Amino acid sequence: MNIEELSNISSQVRRDIVRMVTAAKSGHPGGSMGIADVMTALYFSVMNHSPENWKRNGQGQDVFILSAGHLAPVYYSVLARSGYFPVSELGTLRKFGSRLQGHPCVTDSLPGVFKPSGSLGQGLSVAAGIALGKKMDSDPGRVFCLCGDGESEEGQIWEAGMWAQHHKVDNLIAFTDWNGQQIDGPITSITGVEDLTEKWAAFGWDVIIADGHDFTSILDAFKLAGNANGKPKMILFKTEMGHGVDFMAGTHEWHGKAPSAEQCEKALAQLKETLGDY
Repeated sequence: MNIEELSNISSQVRRDIVRMVTAAKSGHPGGSMGIADVMTALYFSVMNHSPENWKRNGQGQDVFILSAGHLAPVYYSVLARSGYFPVSELGTLRKFGSRLQGHPCVTDSLPGVFKPSGSLGQGLSVAAGIALGKKMDSDPGRVFCLCGDGESEEGQIWEAGMWAQHHKVDNLIAFTDWNGQQIDGPITSITGVEDLTEKWAAFGWDVIIADGHDFTSILDAFKLAGNANGKPKMILFKTEMGHGVDFMAGTHEWHGKAPSAEQCEKALAQLKETLGDY
């Protein structure tokens, strides 16, 4: 897809996120909107995947693991828009009996979801294990994993980082939503992971920095990460929480808060409808 097409899809994905969380009266819109461009590029231009042939074992295809599980709204939107399940199902987010739980779950076999996500820090370990399994099976598929910068305060992230480098899983492409915000405020005021560039390089990973709201930068970063040189890859996407809506952008206040009906309409007025609302 060209950049205009990707931009149109990401606008619709942001509309989905706002409407889903508003209807559910709970959820995490800020980070989901911030990483929407990256996730759109991943599912519509980068990954080798097929909704029609999807299997949870991931054989023969690329695999995506959501480590930052609270970003479920953007995950559900790109899955539905890619054809994994009906777009109309997005309206059931967090409702009783829905397959679209607040954090991704595999209990009801939701197509496209390889593992449940909830406790932060765990997803990168799973992604690294899948990546090694693919190498052992001579499976050409790659493994992508989305982490948060606040999530990177979790020790398990760095344990997985050491393990992946040691086992040379260069088919693992992790990427971080580097927005500088977490639930309680700016990251620098909570724990402060400091410079993620230096940290990941020190752990033996190839580090790539990109603009998470520029599709050329996003696509170039994923292409560069395809270099099979014996090292796992970490792309640090500079993003803005709540990107696309002026009153939600750049603040942690929308990390886990649902808009009111009035705020929803105000937000939707700033986001172009391109594929049709569910």
